[in-house]
Amino acid sequence: MVDPFAPGGDLFSLAESRYQVDCGIQIDKKLLIDPKHLTFETRIAAGVYSVVYKGMYKSKPAAIKIVLPVDSPARTTTWQERFVREVTLHSKARHENIVKFIGTSLEPTLMIITEFMRGGTLQKYLMNMYPNCLDLELAARFALEISRAMTYLHAKGIIHRDLKPQNLLLSEDQNMVKITDFGLAREEIIGDMSTEAGTYRWMAPEMFNVFGESNTKRYDHKVDVYSFSMVLWELLTSKIPYKGRNSMIAAYAVVTQNMRPSTDDIPKEMVPLLVSCWAEDPADRPEFIEIKYFLENFIHYLCTPDMSPPRMIKIGHANEVSATGECPCTSHLKQKAKGVCAKPSSAASRFFRCFRSCF
Repeated sequence: MVDPFAPGGDLFSLAESRYQVDCGIQIDKKLLIDPKHLTFETRIAAGVYSVVYKGMYKSKPAAIKIVLPVDSPARTTTWQERFVREVTLHSKARHENIVKFIGTSLEPTLMIITEFMRGGTLQKYLMNMYPNCLDLELAARFALEISRAMTYLHAKGIIHRDLKPQNLLLSEDQNMVKITDFGLAREEIIGDMSTEAGTYRWMAPEMFNVFGESNTKRYDHKVDVYSFSMVLWELLTSKIPYKGRNSMIAAYAVVTQNMRPSTDDIPKEMVPLLVSCWAEDPADRPEFIEIKYFLENFIHYLCTPDMSPPRMIKIGHANEVSATGECPCTSHLKQKAKGVCAKPSSAASRFFRCFRSCF
């Protein structure tokens, strides 16, 4: 057992910097836990915005995410708003394929406690698998579980915005996948999404350089569908998209040349799904409910001799589907604004200006 906040500990300076945590943070008291019930074991992940420890909460395994303070007082408000948003959205998300939210604490610093997934990240799992590929049925089942969770989130009006293998965790038997990390998630407000964005390899092209008059990037929930296509490609190949390419050059090619990963080694029955999910025009990408149906049929196809390969089925507009009860879409999808997702610009200066603002 370790105490990262003790003198000499990894995070001792955070405990000493409590002035950065505004006691006026508005968190539902039902979500707060007593940090005395937390014990820390080993650090399992670290990033720019947070550090994650394996630990225990009331004698049960837990993942403890410690939010790192920003480097300037001027950014503290934004930092705390992002924390509150992550806690609020994750606490609302209750689905078997979403990592369970346990609680949060403001002392001695900002922390988010979730269930501990013993199987590790999908990223590490696929890296260990390479150069071999996942069994096709298992890859399709993982993709199906992700699509079910995303169908649920989009029905609640939540855009994840950072769907990638690092944010997909496996059960102990590595037979089930769950979505985690709502740090960039947002509730969808048509025509007004902020400039924060996820990791470039999985980001939809419209997130890079689409600006409105107020310099606000405009996109909708279909950015998650594009990210899903990159994850699906990895599930089928065990490779990282655009591996070996310079990040800025690869992102520029995605935006300006409509570059996509090769489908040469992809099972031909899955190619239509991939191509539709990474379509340049967000309106041409399917809804997750449609992806879910395709994958359910695909798995059935794998297990049923002489069955015809599945086809993409257009379920219809959200208001039509909602009326039948087939898809629990929310009103924000029924009223999708025209022109929200404009075509990417080909101007290099415009792209690199945007790229710098994303990272």
